[in-house]
Amino acid sequence: MTPPREPSDRKPGRPRAPQPRTTPAKVQASKANVRPTYHHGNLREALVEATLRLLEEGGPEHVTVREAGKRVGVSSGAPFRHFPTRTALLTAVAEQAMGRFRAEIDGALAHATQDDPLARFRAVGTAYLRWALRNPTHFRVISDRSLIDFEGSEVLRRENREIRDLMEELLMEAQRRGLLRPMDVTVVPVAARALVYGLARMHVDGHLAQWDVMPDHAEGQLHAALDLIIGTLRVDEPVDGASAPRTRPARRGRP
Repeated sequence: MTPPREPSDRKPGRPRAPQPRTTPAKVQASKANVRPTYHHGNLREALVEATLRLLEEGGPEHVTVREAGKRVGVSSGAPFRHFPTRTALLTAVAEQAMGRFRAEIDGALAHATQDDPLARFRAVGTAYLRWALRNPTHFRVISDRSLIDFEGSEVLRRENREIRDLMEELLMEAQRRGLLRPMDVTVVPVAARALVYGLARMHVDGHLAQWDVMPDHAEGQLHAALDLIIGTLRVDEPVDGASAPRTRPARRGRP
C-alpha cells in the first residue's frame, strides 16, 4: 500500500517556483568573502609578524593583541588564546629575535678560524652587530626589558645562558693557551657585551651621524671599533706556562 503524501502548502495548479542556480562565478565570490583560516600553530606566527609591522609603523605604543588580530583577519577573541596579554605578544617577538641572533652566531662561527678562540669570540660580537643592524625592530624589543617577560620565557633565558657560556668558554680556552694578556677574564664578557650593545644602539637610534659616520660606512666602522677592543686582549705571541683559568663566577640575575 502506498503511504500517504505529506501535505503541501502549494496550491493545486500553481507552477513550482524555479530554484536559483549557483554559477561558478558566485562560488568564487563566496570564497573570496571568507576570512583566511589558519591551521593549528600558524596563527601564532601570523600574529608575531603582524606585531612586527605594528612596531615598525608606530612603535610599542601602537601594539595591542586585538589590533594584531585585526591585522591578521581573525575574530577579536582568537588572538587571546595564544597571547593573553600585550607583554606575552611582545615576548614572542623577542623570542623570534633571539632565534635570528643565534642563526647569525652559527653563521659567523662557521666562517671563523676553528683553532683560534679569540677569533671565535670576535665572531660572536660580529654576529651581534650584524643581527642588530639587519633587525632594528627586533633589537629594540629584546633590549627593552620593560616590554617583555624575560624571566618568564624559557627560550630567552636558555639562549642567553648558552651564549654567555660560549663567550666564557672561549675566553678561558684563550687564557689556557696563553693567547690573552694578563687580565681578569671574568670582566671581559660584560665589557664586550656593553661595547657591541652600545655600538648597535648608536646605529639604531641614529647617533652615528653626529660622529661623522655615514650610513653606508656604519657596519664597517662598527666592526673596526670591535676589532680595536679585541686587539687589546691578544698577546703578540702565546705565553709559555699561561696562567690557569679563573673560576667562573656564580651567576647573579640576567645580564
